[in-house]
Amino acid sequence: MAEKLKSLIAEKGVLLGDGATGTNFFEMGLVSGDAPELWNDEAPEKVKALHQGFVDAGADIILTNTFGGNAHRLKLHDAQDRVRELNCKAAQLAREVAADAGKTVLVAGSVGPTGELFEPLGEMTHDVAVASFTEQMLGLQEGGADVLWIETMSAREEILAAAEAANAVGLEYIFTASFDTAGRTMMGIAPSELGDIADNLPSPPTAVGANCGVGATDLLFSVLDMTAKGSTAEGGHIAVIAKANCGVPQVSGDEVVYTGTPELMGKYAKLAIDAGAKIIGGCCGTSAGHLAAMRAAIDEHTRGGRPSHEEVVAATGDLVNQIAEEKASPPDGARAGRRRGRRR
Repeated sequence: MAEKLKSLIAEKGVLLGDGATGTNFFEMGLVSGDAPELWNDEAPEKVKALHQGFVDAGADIILTNTFGGNAHRLKLHDAQDRVRELNCKAAQLAREVAADAGKTVLVAGSVGPTGELFEPLGEMTHDVAVASFTEQMLGLQEGGADVLWIETMSAREEILAAAEAANAVGLEYIFTASFDTAGRTMMGIAPSELGDIADNLPSPPTAVGANCGVGATDLLFSVLDMTAKGSTAEGGHIAVIAKANCGVPQVSGDEVVYTGTPELMGKYAKLAIDAGAKIIGGCCGTSAGHLAAMRAAIDEHTRGGRPSHEEVVAATGDLVNQIAEEKASPPDGARAGRRRGRRR
């Protein structure tokens, strides 16, 4: 198995991921409720334009337009029979942009959650989930993805199924979770548990981390939990990813507005380095302009001391959720809802 991501981390120290897909596509004309994945076929020029904007801003990694590219999600758009085709096309579009970048840019095949609850809470079985993820990942591999980017996960069972599929396909992979419910995932995983989950897999991922959630401050707290002394990630053999939303989302009329400025995201990038992250990017609301500020921040910053919670809050704003360790068990409603995952 080629480990291009691991090699690039070793070469550069800290990598810049890309920004948001869904929220930027809305700015480009995507209608709420439509599947972004269909744009890989219907509007490839827009997909490539977003990738190009991120590369021009300095991204070392670009994620394919396939967050909802599994059969369970595409079924909502009567496209469940196009999984392999759409994922392959997405990877090919990203590969074309990466090939013309004039530097090493890795194509990461985005793999989001199925949106289904696993047994006994729901009907999803491990074997069905593995088959679904494998189908998607084979399309990404066929299109030229360098690494599989399993993201915005909430349930341990889904992480394990996606990791098994990645190993079966034979591509390097990572996984991230969204800690958006009292400092934990909706299904109760704490940030400090990710390294242990990874370390107990037959073939561990290159990196684990946090994405999406409720803002840069909360995500930085999650990263600090992952890299705490004595944690699996603190040892260095599994890198940590920070991919925060661009500020805190706020509802304005019928729109969700992200409050982060380029200056804020630059501060967040520096703090993420100090907290121990090796891959830093943006999630919902993050534009190429924000990413350019993050590129500059990474390039000018020398890793400093591990920041305190107070220093993070002073730089990036108030904490929205409580710290995961302050709650010994998942919130009461954590297992009650049906999670479809957010568009990044």
